[in-house]
Amino acid sequence: MDDKICELPRGYRPSKAEQFMSNFQREYFRRKLVKWKGHILRETEYAMKCIQEEGKDGADSADLASTETGLTYGLRSKERAHRLINKIDAALQKIKNGTYGYCEETGEPISLDRLKARPVAMLSIEAQERHEKKERTQSDDDE
Repeated sequence: MDDKICELPRGYRPSKAEQFMSNFQREYFRRKLVKWKGHILRETEYAMKCIQEEGKDGADSADLASTETGLTYGLRSKERAHRLINKIDAALQKIKNGTYGYCEETGEPISLDRLKARPVAMLSIEAQERHEKKERTQSDDDE
């Protein structure tokens, strides 16, 4: 199934001069997210393959400790990648249902600059700052 929204003009970049979340903007971000997800999947697969290959060599105890450390690091990286892929999938779903680019807290548009820098952003900068301030306050209260 092709989820493509439209054909993009060569060299297209979202602009504040056009309607927010136009077909072109949605397609731009959809492509960006799909490309990012593919990169993460390839990178994770390659890293895990390298770690597994290291463990196959006849190794002494120092090499085994190094391999174990690498495996632990690899597993943590894979978990982080999995969480990021979940965020990418959620953003792709929002593109499909027409809610991408709007703050989950306020419903206001998230700035194009923020979406370009962090295409999985679900909150505007202002809402994200309030959220982080609330987390810090709660963290301080727990101490």
